[in-house]
Amino acid sequence: MRRMQIDFAPPGWRRALFRLRPATVFGIVLGLGLCAGAGLAAWEMAQKQLAREAQLQAIQRQAVALSKAPPPVAAIAIPEAQAQAVNAAIMQLNLPWNDLQDAVAAATPRTVALLALDPDARKRVLKITAETKNADEMIAYIEELKQQEFFSAAALLRHEVSEQDPNRPIRFQVEVQWRAP
Repeated sequence: MRRMQIDFAPPGWRRALFRLRPATVFGIVLGLGLCAGAGLAAWEMAQKQLAREAQLQAIQRQAVALSKAPPPVAAIAIPEAQAQAVNAAIMQLNLPWNDLQDAVAAATPRTVALLALDPDARKRVLKITAETKNADEMIAYIEELKQQEFFSAAALLRHEVSEQDPNRPIRFQVEVQWRAP
């Protein structure tokens, strides 16, 4: 004969608990244990993530502070003679060649032959060596140089008559001061 289950107990949680099979109870306990373990692992991972974020923020603050601070520059002692040589070379390179040539070309007539242009950037002086047939053309040329806007002054430094040449040209040197650009 089969076994009959007769249960006169009123329905409730005790009755349901009593009627559970051992495998079901084991499954429930195992499931609750796994859930608790997963919750604990998630909590530990969240704590590690917070610690990493705090560390990252600290590193970013250090990077910002380092980028704002000027890098240390070692002082290099440059000898005075070398500094003067470099400055002189830079001044020569920065000469207003186009303006000088344009002003000289505008003032030079066909009767005057230019032989040399010697600029001195430090003093803003241009020495012009030229030849002409007579003294009147030489003086007219110096006056024309004085009229140029780019030049502030012009003065005759020296002149000489070339005795060996049959035309006897006058070779002269003019010093012209140019204005600052």
